[in-house]
Amino acid sequence: MSQVFEGYERQYCELSANLSRKCTSGSVLIGEQKKQKVAEIKTGLDDADALIRKMDLEARSLPPNIKGSLLAKIREYKTDLINLKNEVKRISSSNVSQAARDELMESGIADTKMVSTDQRGRLLMSTERLNQSSDKIKDSRRTMLETEELGVSILQDLHQQRQALLHAHGTLQGVDDNIGRSKKVLTAMSRRMNRNKWMVGCIIAALVLAILVILYFKLLR
Repeated sequence: MSQVFEGYERQYCELSANLSRKCTSGSVLIGEQKKQKVAEIKTGLDDADALIRKMDLEARSLPPNIKGSLLAKIREYKTDLINLKNEVKRISSSNVSQAARDELMESGIADTKMVSTDQRGRLLMSTERLNQSSDKIKDSRRTMLETEELGVSILQDLHQQRQALLHAHGTLQGVDDNIGRSKKVLTAMSRRMNRNKWMVGCIIAALVLAILVILYFKLLR
């Protein structure tokens, strides 16, 4: 998964949990305090909406095998955001009639419990998503460390292979030098043998000539 997407997701889960707490506290306020709290919540909703758009853009830029699961998450976050917006509308509504207010006062405890249960559920869901994101970040970090260790091991192997190749190259160079020296020795021996052959030939020719001269003089006598 993209680390950029995980960062946006973590920010959204934290913001969603914070907005749920503000909705819970804002539902019991009145007058100017409620207006201020609603304004804060609406600002947070705009930030949450922006984070969802960023997550959507990042998810659509990823490969299809990853994009599908991320888009499904984004749909859940959009639903969660819609529920928060509806909750804010309910809190900020100022066009309620007095009779409706009386009715709300009578059923206020039950509604508060229901709202608290819903918000607690959203808070737990956001916390769970935040924990999942943290676990994924830890897994990604562990994978990066393992990859780094593997890279160091490969570099060490390559260094050892390079040293072996350099040693082999030095050995081959020594063999080439020895072959060169042997070639020179053989060449010198060949020249010496050729020179000896000529010398022997000359000696033989001289002996033959001497024999012929001796024979010639003997025959003359």
